[in-house]
Amino acid sequence: MNEKGVVKKGQVWIETVIYLLIAFVMIGLVLSFVRPNIEELRDKSIIEQSIKMLNDLDNVILTIGSPGNQRLIEAGIRKGELKVNGTGDFFIFEIESSFIYSEPGEVIGVGNVLVKTDEQTRYNLVTLISNYSGVYNLTYQGEENVKTFSSSSTPYNLLVTNKGEDLNKKTVIDIDLV
Repeated sequence: MNEKGVVKKGQVWIETVIYLLIAFVMIGLVLSFVRPNIEELRDKSIIEQSIKMLNDLDNVILTIGSPGNQRLIEAGIRKGELKVNGTGDFFIFEIESSFIYSEPGEVIGVGNVLVKTDEQTRYNLVTLISNYSGVYNLTYQGEENVKTFSSSSTPYNLLVTNKGEDLNKKTVIDIDLV
């Protein structure tokens, strides 16, 4: 082979590498602009599903009926945390999100769920609350404590049971993990 043939083959490889580098840089630029929007849409979807889950849970609690009745509800938590607060008688769902669901610092109602967005340095903290204080006495496994359910790939099966009235004439609603 002559020297010109070797140079041409080397030139083809150099051009190929340069074109690949240009393509990778362009893909990287596109992803850097699109990724935050994808994260916002994903977080918005998770927040809306969590609001629906809390409204479904609220509907089960309001329609559970007489003492001894039980209902099973599926609670999918892909991101964030769901807390059953037996001491304060409320459910709270918190998620760190790049999506701003409501005006920061303002509380809005979506069904029976209160939604608040707090701005933080990198992400926003979106808090969803279903409050039953004064109406029901929430417990977790029969005790007045706080139980936290974190994100999971499989949904939690929560058993909601009407335990009758307590000494304060409030209906005791017990939550248990099945």
